[in-house]
Amino acid sequence: MQSMAVRKSNNRLPPEVNRCLFVRNLPFKITPEEMYDIFGKYGAIRQIRMGAPNNPDTRGTAFVVYEDIYDAKNALDHLSGFNVANRYLIVLYHQQSKMLARQDKAEKTKKEIAELKEKYGVE
Repeated sequence: MQSMAVRKSNNRLPPEVNRCLFVRNLPFKITPEEMYDIFGKYGAIRQIRMGAPNNPDTRGTAFVVYEDIYDAKNALDHLSGFNVANRYLIVLYHQQSKMLARQDKAEKTKKEIAELKEKYGVE
């Protein structure tokens, strides 16, 4: 309902705003149903993708994709810092360019480590 008021006022959104939210600091035992309950209050959800529980890089994270950009903005405004099972959620807009740059940096670092291990004979 609040998103309708934002739409009617014809406010321009910042360029980083999009329908896909990246959520960090989730409780490790949260279920997809609980995610839909928490995030569904702010609009229609197209998809929720949760990190693998056995992967330390993605555990406690999720992507939430809304049908409407204003619903995503409303959810981010209300759920950033929201307490779930004594953990405060970190909700950000997903930025593909930053994610790719981070992956490239990680791959470069792994390659440098492998080269150094080979150079010095460390396993």
